[in-house]
Amino acid sequence: MRVILADQAGMCFGVRRALELVEAEIRKGSAPATLGPLIHNPQVVRRLEEKGVGVVRDPSEVETGSIVMPSHGVPRDVQDAAARAGLRVIDATCPFVANVHKVARRLASHGYLVVVVGDAGHSEVKAILSAAGEDAFVVGSATEAEAHDWSGRKVGIVSQTTQTPQRFGEIVGLIAARAKEVVAHNTICYATHDRQSAARELAPNVDAMFVVGGRNSANTNRLAEICRECGAPTFHIETADEIDVSALEGFKTVGLTAGASTPDWIIEEVKSRLEAL
Repeated sequence: MRVILADQAGMCFGVRRALELVEAEIRKGSAPATLGPLIHNPQVVRRLEEKGVGVVRDPSEVETGSIVMPSHGVPRDVQDAAARAGLRVIDATCPFVANVHKVARRLASHGYLVVVVGDAGHSEVKAILSAAGEDAFVVGSATEAEAHDWSGRKVGIVSQTTQTPQRFGEIVGLIAARAKEVVAHNTICYATHDRQSAARELAPNVDAMFVVGGRNSANTNRLAEICRECGAPTFHIETADEIDVSALEGFKTVGLTAGASTPDWIIEEVKSRLEAL
C-alpha cells in the first residue's frame, strides 16, 4: 500500500517544549507530577509514568516537590493553589495558549464581554475562561451564536488554538452582525492551521485518510473532521495496533496525518504497518 504523509503532521512546538521541560526535571533526578495529562496523548503520558512522572488531579495530591502545569494551560487559581502549597510550579503552558490568556484578560479589562470560540469543557477553554473573568462564555457553533442576544453588547472574541479558521470566521461574522461592537482576535495556532491545511489538501487525493492521535485531543479530532468533510473515508486511531485491515480492502493509496501531541515514533509505526499491507 502506498502511504502519503501530510506535509505538516505530528508534534508542535508547544508540545515538544512541555516534554523537554519534564525530561529536564527527570535528568535532575527529580521526576515531577503533572496536573492532569501533560499532553493529550495517552501513549506519551504512559511512557512518562514509567519514568516516575505521576499524574494528579489537584495540587493537594502532591506533598512536596514539583508540579507541572500542562501544555493546554490551567485556570490561574489552580496555579496559585500549587504555589500556596509550597510546590515548585513548572509552567509548561504552550506560549500560544498563554497568549490567548493575555488577550482575554486585556479584552475583559476594557469592558468587553469575552467570547471564546471553542469546545466547552475542554481544558484549554476552561483556562481561557478563567483568564477572562466572570463576564465570559463559550460559543461552539454558529447555532449557538445565532441563539444568543448580542444587541447593545461590546464583544471581544478569541479562539481556542485548535479551532478551524472557517468556524471562527463564521461565528465572528454572526456576532458582528448583531452586536454593538466587536473586536476579534484570531488566536488559532499557526501550527494547527498548517496541519489542517495540509490535511485538507491531501484528503481528496487518496482512497482513505488515517488520522493518528489521542481521542482526547481536540486538534486531532478536528483533523479527522476535516478529512471527513473532504469526502475521504477517515480512520482516527491512536496506534498501529488499531488498524483494521479488513476495512482497507480495495484501497491502494492512503493519506496519513497526525495531531500536535503525536510523537514521531507512533507516526512511523503506523506508516510502516500500512506500507506492509
